[in-house]
Amino acid sequence: MDRTEIAEMDPLPSAATAYVEEKLEDEHGYLSWLNTSVEAIERGRVVLSIPFDDKLTNADGRTIHGGVAATLIDTAGGVAQRTTFEDPLAGGVATVNLNANYLRPATGDLRAEAEVVRAGGSIGVSEMTVTTTGNGGEGATGDDASDGGRSEVVVGQGSFRLFRE
Repeated sequence: MDRTEIAEMDPLPSAATAYVEEKLEDEHGYLSWLNTSVEAIERGRVVLSIPFDDKLTNADGRTIHGGVAATLIDTAGGVAQRTTFEDPLAGGVATVNLNANYLRPATGDLRAEAEVVRAGGSIGVSEMTVTTTGNGGEGATGDDASDGGRSEVVVGQGSFRLFRE
């Protein structure tokens, strides 16, 4: 199933959206500890965010550890795959491969957007981008004002094993 076929699916049931929000925001120990929020969820697309917090920074106290961004792309990419299931509450998703390209340090709130490239019978591929608020760290070009001062900090792609029921 590619992007066109995903777009033709019925919208996600509200119960599925509420389920994902509850699981990620309230029940998942690690993601809850990171203060992860679901900003948007629809067929083939998910947006998650994590606010800046000193506990997530590197030794410099200003930049967020890269593992936090990797967690976001992994989670967003997998949840986006789940939205392609006829019943998003059934089955499961497991990461097979994750590629993260770090572009600049993250210095503010993080926002990850994931889109499904393909969802096959057993393997799916998602593309993910993480942006940050603020100055975007060293090397930021300052040309990101059109997106409310957000800078890309990580781009990635993941492949996921799909366990459809």
